[in-house]
Amino acid sequence: MSVCQPASQVHDMEKLWEVHALKYAERNTRTRADSFIFDDDHSSPHDMDYFIWVLRSGDEIIVVDTGYDEAEAKRRGRPILRDPANALAALNIQPEDVSTVIITHLHYDHAGGLDHYPNATFHLQAAEMAYATGPCMCHDVLQMPFTADHVCEMVQKVYSGRVVFHDGDGAVADGVSVHCVGGHSRGLQAVRVKTNAGYLCLASDASHYYENFLLKKPFPIVVDLENMLTGFETIQRLATTNSLVIPGHDPLVTQAFPQEGQSGFVWRLDNGPNGTLPNID
Repeated sequence: MSVCQPASQVHDMEKLWEVHALKYAERNTRTRADSFIFDDDHSSPHDMDYFIWVLRSGDEIIVVDTGYDEAEAKRRGRPILRDPANALAALNIQPEDVSTVIITHLHYDHAGGLDHYPNATFHLQAAEMAYATGPCMCHDVLQMPFTADHVCEMVQKVYSGRVVFHDGDGAVADGVSVHCVGGHSRGLQAVRVKTNAGYLCLASDASHYYENFLLKKPFPIVVDLENMLTGFETIQRLATTNSLVIPGHDPLVTQAFPQEGQSGFVWRLDNGPNGTLPNID
Protein backbone atom coordinates (compact mmCIF):
# COMPACT_ATOMS: atom_id res chain seq x y z
CA MET A 1 0.00 0.00 0.00
CA SER A 2 1.36 3.39 -0.90
CA VAL A 3 2.09 5.88 1.84
CA CYS A 4 1.14 9.54 1.86
CA GLN A 5 3.48 11.98 0.19
CA PRO A 6 4.99 14.80 2.28
CA ALA A 7 3.21 18.12 2.06
CA SER A 8 4.64 20.67 -0.34
CA GLN A 9 4.25 24.41 -0.40
CA VAL A 10 0.98 25.71 -1.83
CA HIS A 11 1.07 28.94 -3.82
CA ASP A 12 -0.35 31.97 -2.06
CA MET A 13 -4.04 32.45 -2.73
CA GLU A 14 -6.21 35.52 -2.55
CA LYS A 15 -9.51 34.30 -1.12
CA LEU A 16 -9.84 34.61 2.65
CA TRP A 17 -12.00 32.32 4.74
CA GLU A 18 -13.80 32.47 8.05
CA VAL A 19 -13.21 29.32 10.10
CA HIS A 20 -15.50 28.05 12.86
CA ALA A 21 -15.23 25.13 15.25
CA LEU A 22 -18.53 23.55 16.32
CA LYS A 23 -18.36 21.34 19.41
CA TYR A 24 -20.80 18.42 19.39
CA ALA A 25 -19.54 16.05 22.11
CA GLU A 26 -17.11 15.67 24.99
CA ARG A 27 -15.61 12.88 27.08
CA ASN A 28 -14.70 13.55 30.69
CA THR A 29 -13.77 10.00 31.72
CA ARG A 30 -10.38 9.79 30.00
CA THR A 31 -6.86 9.84 31.47
CA ARG A 32 -3.53 10.92 30.01
CA ALA A 33 -2.80 7.29 29.16
CA ASP A 34 -5.55 7.60 26.53
CA SER A 35 -3.82 10.59 24.91
CA PHE A 36 -0.06 10.06 24.99
CA ILE A 37 2.53 7.35 24.47
CA PHE A 38 5.68 7.63 26.61
CA ASP A 39 4.14 10.03 29.11
CA ASP A 40 5.25 9.78 32.74
CA ASP A 41 1.79 10.71 34.05
CA HIS A 42 -0.71 8.06 32.96
CA SER A 43 -3.43 8.49 35.57
CA SER A 44 -4.38 12.18 35.60
CA PRO A 45 -7.72 13.10 34.00
CA HIS A 46 -7.51 14.28 30.39
CA ASP A 47 -10.73 15.45 28.76
CA MET A 48 -11.49 15.35 25.04
CA ASP A 49 -13.76 17.60 22.97
CA TYR A 50 -15.25 16.67 19.58
CA PHE A 51 -15.65 19.18 16.76
CA ILE A 52 -16.63 19.67 13.17
CA TRP A 53 -15.37 22.75 11.33
CA VAL A 54 -17.02 25.17 8.93
CA LEU A 55 -15.20 27.35 6.38
CA ARG A 56 -17.05 30.26 4.84
CA SER A 57 -16.08 32.81 2.18
CA GLY A 58 -18.99 34.85 0.89
CA ASP A 59 -21.66 32.38 -0.19
CA GLU A 60 -19.20 29.48 -0.38
CA ILE A 61 -19.33 26.98 2.48
CA ILE A 62 -17.08 24.00 3.19
CA VAL A 63 -17.70 21.57 6.06
CA VAL A 64 -14.68 19.72 7.42
CA ASP A 65 -15.67 16.36 8.93
CA THR A 66 -19.18 15.32 9.87
CA GLY A 67 -18.80 13.91 13.41
CA TYR A 68 -21.08 11.12 14.60
CA ASP A 69 -24.81 11.03 15.22
CA GLU A 70 -27.11 9.76 17.98
CA ALA A 71 -27.26 6.23 16.57
CA GLU A 72 -23.47 5.94 16.67
CA ALA A 73 -23.42 7.50 20.13
CA LYS A 74 -25.68 4.73 21.38
CA ARG A 75 -23.67 1.98 19.65
CA ARG A 76 -20.44 3.13 21.28
CA GLY A 77 -21.84 4.37 24.58
CA ARG A 78 -20.38 7.82 23.88
CA PRO A 79 -23.19 10.39 24.18
CA ILE A 80 -23.25 13.52 22.06
CA LEU A 81 -24.34 16.98 23.14
CA ARG A 82 -25.99 17.75 19.80
CA ASP A 83 -26.23 16.27 16.33
CA PRO A 84 -23.39 17.78 14.27
CA ALA A 85 -25.56 18.31 11.19
CA ASN A 86 -28.18 20.14 13.25
CA ALA A 87 -25.46 22.23 14.90
CA LEU A 88 -24.86 23.98 11.57
CA ALA A 89 -28.06 25.95 12.16
CA ALA A 90 -26.13 28.06 14.67
CA LEU A 91 -24.37 29.51 11.62
CA ASN A 92 -27.60 29.71 9.60
CA ILE A 93 -26.50 26.75 7.48
CA GLN A 94 -28.61 23.76 6.49
CA PRO A 95 -26.83 20.48 5.58
CA GLU A 96 -28.58 20.29 2.21
CA ASP A 97 -27.06 23.67 1.29
CA VAL A 98 -23.50 22.36 1.70
CA SER A 99 -21.82 21.49 -1.60
CA THR A 100 -18.34 20.55 -0.35
CA VAL A 101 -17.33 18.33 2.56
CA ILE A 102 -13.74 17.44 3.43
CA ILE A 103 -13.35 14.19 5.38
CA THR A 104 -9.98 14.22 7.12
CA HIS A 105 -10.19 10.46 7.74
CA LEU A 106 -12.82 7.76 8.10
CA HIS A 107 -12.76 7.18 11.86
CA TYR A 108 -16.23 7.06 13.38
CA ASP A 109 -16.05 10.50 15.03
CA HIS A 110 -15.10 12.25 11.80
CA ALA A 111 -17.12 10.50 9.10
CA GLY A 112 -20.57 9.68 10.46
CA GLY A 113 -23.83 11.02 9.12
CA LEU A 114 -22.62 11.46 5.53
CA ASP A 115 -26.18 11.07 4.26
CA HIS A 116 -27.13 14.31 6.00
CA TYR A 117 -25.35 16.10 3.11
CA PRO A 118 -27.32 15.02 0.03
CA ASN A 119 -25.86 17.65 -2.32
CA ALA A 120 -22.23 17.54 -1.23
CA THR A 121 -19.11 16.32 -2.98
CA PHE A 122 -16.72 14.65 -0.53
CA HIS A 123 -12.94 15.11 -0.57
CA LEU A 124 -10.92 12.16 0.74
CA GLN A 125 -7.43 10.73 0.42
CA ALA A 126 -7.24 7.65 -1.82
CA ALA A 127 -4.96 6.06 0.78
CA GLU A 128 -7.69 6.37 3.41
CA MET A 129 -10.30 4.54 1.35
CA ALA A 130 -7.81 1.80 0.52
CA TYR A 131 -6.91 1.45 4.19
CA ALA A 132 -10.50 1.41 5.48
CA THR A 133 -11.57 -1.26 2.99
CA GLY A 134 -8.37 -3.32 2.82
CA PRO A 135 -6.69 -6.20 4.68
CA CYS A 136 -5.64 -4.02 7.63
CA MET A 137 -9.28 -4.09 8.73
CA CYS A 138 -8.91 -7.81 9.49
CA HIS A 139 -7.11 -6.72 12.69
CA ASP A 140 -9.54 -5.77 15.46
CA VAL A 141 -7.25 -3.17 16.98
CA LEU A 142 -6.94 -1.31 13.65
CA GLN A 143 -10.63 -1.74 12.83
CA MET A 144 -11.79 -0.36 16.18
CA PRO A 145 -11.89 3.39 15.30
CA PHE A 146 -13.89 2.72 12.11
CA THR A 147 -17.60 2.00 11.75
CA ALA A 148 -18.44 -0.24 8.81
CA ASP A 149 -21.69 1.60 8.06
CA HIS A 150 -19.79 4.88 7.68
CA VAL A 151 -17.26 3.32 5.34
CA CYS A 152 -20.06 1.75 3.29
CA GLU A 153 -21.79 5.12 3.03
CA MET A 154 -18.60 6.55 1.57
CA VAL A 155 -18.37 3.65 -0.89
CA GLN A 156 -21.90 4.50 -1.99
CA LYS A 157 -20.82 8.10 -2.53
CA VAL A 158 -17.98 6.84 -4.72
CA TYR A 159 -20.41 4.85 -6.87
CA SER A 160 -22.70 7.87 -7.21
CA GLY A 161 -19.80 10.03 -8.43
CA ARG A 162 -19.66 12.28 -5.38
CA VAL A 163 -16.12 11.65 -4.09
CA VAL A 164 -12.98 13.52 -5.13
CA PHE A 165 -9.87 11.52 -4.26
CA HIS A 166 -6.55 13.18 -3.45
CA ASP A 167 -3.12 11.57 -3.49
CA GLY A 168 -1.05 13.71 -1.14
CA ASP A 169 -1.52 17.47 -1.53
CA GLY A 170 -4.59 18.77 -3.32
CA ALA A 171 -6.56 21.97 -3.87
CA VAL A 172 -10.20 21.98 -2.76
CA ALA A 173 -11.01 25.65 -3.37
CA ASP A 174 -9.19 28.94 -3.74
CA GLY A 175 -7.42 29.29 -0.41
CA VAL A 176 -8.22 25.76 0.84
CA SER A 177 -5.97 22.73 0.35
CA VAL A 178 -5.58 19.25 1.85
CA HIS A 179 -2.32 17.55 2.81
CA CYS A 180 -1.94 13.87 3.58
CA VAL A 181 0.06 13.23 6.74
CA GLY A 182 -1.02 9.71 7.73
CA GLY A 183 0.17 8.38 11.07
CA HIS A 184 -3.04 8.14 13.07
CA SER A 185 -4.81 6.65 10.05
CA ARG A 186 -3.24 5.72 6.72
CA GLY A 187 -4.84 8.53 4.74
CA LEU A 188 -5.36 11.17 7.40
CA GLN A 189 -5.27 14.66 5.85
CA ALA A 190 -4.90 18.10 7.39
CA VAL A 191 -6.61 21.17 5.90
CA ARG A 192 -4.78 24.42 5.16
CA VAL A 193 -6.93 27.57 4.98
CA LYS A 194 -6.04 31.13 4.01
CA THR A 195 -7.43 33.52 6.63
CA ASN A 196 -7.12 37.13 7.63
CA ALA A 197 -4.54 36.08 10.27
CA GLY A 198 -2.50 33.98 7.82
CA TYR A 199 -2.53 30.32 6.89
CA LEU A 200 -4.46 28.26 9.42
CA CYS A 201 -4.05 24.48 9.66
CA LEU A 202 -6.96 22.34 10.81
CA ALA A 203 -4.81 19.47 12.03
CA SER A 204 -7.73 17.18 12.84
CA ASP A 205 -6.20 14.03 14.32
CA ALA A 206 -2.71 14.76 13.03
CA SER A 207 -2.54 16.21 16.53
CA HIS A 208 -5.39 15.59 18.93
CA TYR A 209 -3.94 18.03 21.47
CA TYR A 210 -1.44 20.89 21.45
CA GLU A 211 0.80 18.72 23.61
CA ASN A 212 1.00 16.02 20.92
CA PHE A 213 2.73 18.20 18.32
CA LEU A 214 4.50 20.64 20.64
CA LEU A 215 6.23 17.95 22.70
CA LYS A 216 6.22 15.25 20.00
CA LYS A 217 4.14 12.90 22.13
CA PRO A 218 2.40 10.34 19.88
CA PHE A 219 -1.27 9.53 20.29
CA PRO A 220 -1.87 5.84 21.14
CA ILE A 221 -4.09 5.08 18.11
CA VAL A 222 -1.47 4.94 15.38
CA VAL A 223 -0.89 2.94 12.21
CA ASP A 224 2.51 4.46 11.36
CA LEU A 225 4.51 6.10 14.13
CA GLU A 226 7.08 7.66 11.81
CA ASN A 227 4.35 9.33 9.76
CA MET A 228 2.70 10.62 12.93
CA LEU A 229 5.94 12.21 14.15
CA THR A 230 6.69 13.69 10.72
CA GLY A 231 3.11 14.94 10.63
CA PHE A 232 3.73 17.00 13.77
CA GLU A 233 6.33 18.92 11.75
CA THR A 234 4.11 19.14 8.67
CA ILE A 235 1.15 20.78 10.39
CA GLN A 236 3.43 23.43 11.86
CA ARG A 237 4.92 24.09 8.42
CA LEU A 238 1.45 24.47 6.89
CA ALA A 239 0.41 27.20 9.35
CA THR A 240 1.80 30.73 9.40
CA THR A 241 2.36 30.41 13.16
CA ASN A 242 1.86 27.61 15.65
CA SER A 243 -1.02 29.59 17.14
CA LEU A 244 -2.89 28.86 13.88
CA VAL A 245 -2.44 25.09 14.20
CA ILE A 246 -5.81 23.82 15.47
CA PRO A 247 -5.69 20.40 17.18
CA GLY A 248 -8.59 18.07 16.56
CA HIS A 249 -9.82 17.46 20.11
CA ASP A 250 -8.18 19.84 22.58
CA PRO A 251 -10.52 21.63 25.04
CA LEU A 252 -7.93 24.44 25.13
CA VAL A 253 -9.34 25.59 21.77
CA THR A 254 -12.58 26.57 23.51
CA GLN A 255 -10.65 28.60 26.08
CA ALA A 256 -8.27 30.39 23.74
CA PHE A 257 -10.54 31.37 20.84
CA PRO A 258 -13.56 33.69 20.97
CA GLN A 259 -17.08 32.31 20.95
CA GLU A 260 -19.21 33.12 17.93
CA GLY A 261 -22.89 33.98 18.43
CA GLN A 262 -25.06 32.94 21.35
CA SER A 263 -25.21 29.16 20.93
CA GLY A 264 -22.37 28.44 23.36
CA PHE A 265 -20.83 25.77 21.11
CA VAL A 266 -19.30 27.73 18.21
CA TRP A 267 -15.82 29.28 18.23
CA ARG A 268 -14.26 31.64 15.67
CA LEU A 269 -10.73 30.56 14.68
CA ASP A 270 -9.64 32.63 11.69
CA ASN A 271 -8.65 35.76 13.60
CA GLY A 272 -6.34 33.80 15.85
CA PRO A 273 -6.55 33.17 19.60
CA ASN A 274 -7.38 35.87 22.10
CA GLY A 275 -6.74 33.75 25.17
CA THR A 276 -4.02 31.67 26.76
CA LEU A 277 -2.34 28.93 24.76
CA PRO A 278 0.71 26.82 25.61
CA ASN A 279 4.14 28.24 24.81
CA ILE A 280 3.80 27.33 21.16
CA ASP A 281 6.18 29.49 19.12
